[in-house]
Amino acid sequence: MDYLWTPWRYQYIKNASSNKGDECIFCKIPSENNDEENLIVYRGKFNFIILNRFPYTNGHSMVVPFRHFAEFSLLKDEEGIEMFKLTKTLQRALVEVYNPEGFNIGFNQGRCAGAGVADHLHMHVVPRWTGDSNMVTIIGETRIIPEDLKTTYEKVKSSFLKILSESGE
Repeated sequence: MDYLWTPWRYQYIKNASSNKGDECIFCKIPSENNDEENLIVYRGKFNFIILNRFPYTNGHSMVVPFRHFAEFSLLKDEEGIEMFKLTKTLQRALVEVYNPEGFNIGFNQGRCAGAGVADHLHMHVVPRWTGDSNMVTIIGETRIIPEDLKTTYEKVKSSFLKILSESGE
């Protein structure tokens, strides 16, 4: 039998069902003002971009409103406009860094829909490649991520800021 060690997943597994009543992670992280450690790539006026600490693939990011709310229908116009602008720029940065063949972009609203943080709306931006759902993922329920988060953070942030400055925004 082969073993694939994924010790970084332990925190996720340990806390997956015990977060009820705890402070919202998407409210807590931006208030700590430790962006690199917390993987915050960019702070806008209404939203921030953060790498997923437990990614499906390299570059798996999220665009998250600073304001705490759960339902898409409660997204204010100015939050939504900025969220979609940031998502477009983030997608361009991920293409520049990883050259994916496709993307999953969207919301998982509610636990039954797959939201890991169900009480705070956030949009996932997940680069995809043909074959990234392989035997290990399907049978072993394990993802293989070939790059550490620090390297991903540096690449995505650098590309995002470069594209943002080139666009004049």
